[in-house]
Amino acid sequence: MKRIIPILFLSISSFPALAQNEEKSVTLDEVTVKGAKVVSKVDGQMIYPTDAQKSASNNGYSLLQKLSLPNLRIDNVTHSVSAIDNRGGVQIRINGIIVGKEEMLALDPKLIGKVDFIDNPGVRYGEDIAYVVNIVTKRNDTGYTLGTDVTSLLTTWQGDGMVYGKWNSGKSEFSASYDFSGNKTKGSEVKETADYTLNDGSIRTIERNDVETLRKGLTHNVKLTYNYADSTAYVFQVSLSDNIGNEPGNYSIKDVIDGGVHQTATYRNSSRSNSPVLDLYLFRQLTARQSITANAVGTYINTNTSNYFDEGAPYKYDVKGRTASALTEVIYENKLKPFDFSAGLNYRYKYTKNDYLGDAYALTEMNNNNLYGFSEIKGMLKNFRYALGLGVSYIHYNQNEHNYDFWTFRPKASLAYNFKNGMQLSYTLDMGDRASRIAMINDATIMTNSMEYTVGNPSLKPSRDMDQSLRLSYNNQRWSTFIDGFYRYCYKPNMAHYERTADDKFIYTQINQKEIDLLHLAAYASYWILPEKLQASAYGGMQRCFNYGNDYSHFYTSWFCMGSITAYLGRFTLRAYADNGNRFLEGEKRGYQGASVVLKGSYRYKDWNFSLAYNNPFCKKYKFNEGEILNRDFHKLTTVYDRDSGNTVSLNVSWRMSRGKKHLTAEKTINLRDTDDGIMK
Repeated sequence: MKRIIPILFLSISSFPALAQNEEKSVTLDEVTVKGAKVVSKVDGQMIYPTDAQKSASNNGYSLLQKLSLPNLRIDNVTHSVSAIDNRGGVQIRINGIIVGKEEMLALDPKLIGKVDFIDNPGVRYGEDIAYVVNIVTKRNDTGYTLGTDVTSLLTTWQGDGMVYGKWNSGKSEFSASYDFSGNKTKGSEVKETADYTLNDGSIRTIERNDVETLRKGLTHNVKLTYNYADSTAYVFQVSLSDNIGNEPGNYSIKDVIDGGVHQTATYRNSSRSNSPVLDLYLFRQLTARQSITANAVGTYINTNTSNYFDEGAPYKYDVKGRTASALTEVIYENKLKPFDFSAGLNYRYKYTKNDYLGDAYALTEMNNNNLYGFSEIKGMLKNFRYALGLGVSYIHYNQNEHNYDFWTFRPKASLAYNFKNGMQLSYTLDMGDRASRIAMINDATIMTNSMEYTVGNPSLKPSRDMDQSLRLSYNNQRWSTFIDGFYRYCYKPNMAHYERTADDKFIYTQINQKEIDLLHLAAYASYWILPEKLQASAYGGMQRCFNYGNDYSHFYTSWFCMGSITAYLGRFTLRAYADNGNRFLEGEKRGYQGASVVLKGSYRYKDWNFSLAYNNPFCKKYKFNEGEILNRDFHKLTTVYDRDSGNTVSLNVSWRMSRGKKHLTAEKTINLRDTDDGIMK
């Protein structure tokens, strides 16, 4: 550990700011909260949405927006949830199930009892997950539910829609859903300037600027589910789904300036994909305190892509991708008197065969086996809360002549102390190994443009992270606030590597380099100005990046902020949200993800809900993102503008009707999913 001083600074500077209170009175069966609406836990917050928030929402995304979760950007237009920082991914669950857009749009906010916001995930959730949002619902007292949700951008050809239904018969429940999304946009514009330092010391500068672009696509998803439940003691569920995607002809025409020479270059790509999934789930309550849960998922992904560009000599290649995977998981839980104990075993097998045809000829065939076991205890000693866990995984993969075996370990400890005045102080230490994604460990080579290539590296080894966080939080009936500090030390990280060849070509790959460190300091506050009527939230702080490559050192400091205000006016809801985007440095790439400003109004009438949103107002040329490569032999600045993301107006219309009797069902607590086709892009 080279940087002891930053770690000490983190611990000292964050100490006066991190805690949250216990709720004074909670009746869990009806979720009646007499104390704070936000309750601190050792791994995050338990949030109880108000009646005003639930009645003003028409789906899961809409409700999450109103909760103003710190560091998360919830977009109810594109139906996405992302983290503003660069610490990892976001996982959305309903009753413990990993869900996607279909389930979130079909969710009835009136049935939501609480939202478990986990910003300190345990060993149960695996690697690369920084935030988990688990929405816990009450059981529906209906015999059937029918609904639809449609969103359309009025200023461009983009939108999606969904229809769904549920039917109950005794202990059985049948459900079906169909959703589609489509887009046809011409507003994207990429500007790029690249400086290539050649072997003779001269610099070759190439500018690539879009003069015309087109992106279009259509996605269909259908899902059928059968659920059989014997009260809460036994649950069996089977679901079959299929996702079909088609992007028939995306292109960009670029003005390429190479020195004083102008030329026009065309980039084209198209893709088709089909992914059927079979999901089997079983839950059994063994005793009053013990239960066992099992989940098995089979997935097949069929992908065909075509790529062409003619910068310099024409370059064309196709990819025929086939992926089959089997994912299984078993979890045992026991609510012992001193603590809760859980242990689980997860096995994943994946076969990937990607045939690169044409100028990028290669055949990559990979077998991947991943066995992951974990155990965890959670408990409380007087005012102390604790969680201790250990995860161990064995990773094996073979690809052509390459054959690798890795053991990875993930110990984690979290401690929290609850003060009587509604404050909580918590500390977490998390260590883990991180493997690179499959696409970057294949042995394929593809040409990016006339000067650049992307090359996989089968010799990549997992990197090791050590995360420390310290938080002081405070909650009461109107306030929710915290100050926290986060420090990450990453040893031998999988980072981008740029290499110049003897014939003046520039290769992008990934290798294990020296070290990456990240210091993150932030503060959050949410306040009900008028209880149940007007709420304001704010979040902000700084991030310091330390990057130590094998032959370079780069440092970067960025500031971030986000804020929102929401008014509940009977049937009307008004909301304003803004953030300044995300700035980061990883390896030799400095990046920026565009800021977001949203003005939104909604109106509900009986079973209908209407919402109108104005995104990024007064912004004719929206900067979607920007990336800068800082290599000593290769400097490139790429800026993406998207006119279709600025000054956009979207309309959402939803309808939901429920009638009937109560369906006795227990909720699914685990769910497996595979969407990685392993294709290098």
